[in-house]
Amino acid sequence: MNSLIALVSMGALGLIFGLSLGVAARKFAVEKDPRVDEILEVLPGANCGGCGYPGCSGLADAVVAGNAPADACPVGKAPVAAKVAEIMGVKLDSSAEPKYARVMCLGDRTRAIELFEYHGIRDCRAAQLVGGGSKGCTYGCLGLGSCVSACPFGAMSMGEDGLPKVDDDLCTGCGKCVAACPRGIIGLRSKKDSVNVMCRSHARGPEVKKVCSIGCIGCGICAKNCPEKAITIVDNLAVIDNSKCTRCGICVEKCPAKCIIDYAKIEPALPAGAGCENLASASGGEGSKAAS
Repeated sequence: MNSLIALVSMGALGLIFGLSLGVAARKFAVEKDPRVDEILEVLPGANCGGCGYPGCSGLADAVVAGNAPADACPVGKAPVAAKVAEIMGVKLDSSAEPKYARVMCLGDRTRAIELFEYHGIRDCRAAQLVGGGSKGCTYGCLGLGSCVSACPFGAMSMGEDGLPKVDDDLCTGCGKCVAACPRGIIGLRSKKDSVNVMCRSHARGPEVKKVCSIGCIGCGICAKNCPEKAITIVDNLAVIDNSKCTRCGICVEKCPAKCIIDYAKIEPALPAGAGCENLASASGGEGSKAAS
């Protein structure tokens, strides 16, 4: 009898709590904006996180909440941005350009010194933990393809020279490769920002020469000759202000190390991080063979 009373009591309590939860759910429910589902329908569904939000659903919520622009999806680019803008009833900034990954290093196997043979896990982050990596240049590409593995669109591959290549036709500018690189040598650039210093070393010139024949030596010749004053030397490294750069080509011509490249003037078009033999020769001069 006591057991029966206990069961009835538990059932009654369960019913009361269930009804209470149902009433509370109705009373405090947050009505979902239908535009969220509409935006989800037009997003590519890659869930790559390149927009900075947790997947496409996170981006849709952010756009509707006014926390993200209509063109925040790097994968869908202009076509998707136009559809999202139409749903939101806003106008797009027509001046915005898609960005692509650029590997800012030309130190391939023929140009950069290896201090030892690495036989560990084929991952740049793991290699970085072993004596700072096998490469003599502590700023250069380790060449183990962490960026390639991180790319969800198959836009990156490892070249025979030990440097990653980028296929602009497949690159969405999601930034996954940027986050995967332990040395921070991958950046996102638009097509118009085609002039780049293909080096990230902050070492002094003599130290650079010891480990890489095509690294920036921080000499400042590019900065002195730039008519637009678009180049400055920051901690021994030339830095280009793309908002000032007119792509006149003077820095490319004057750089003694031949580590400044204008992708737009290389024929045929080469992928970012292409072999330094081709890039250096395309930039002109025998400087590409210096200090080997």
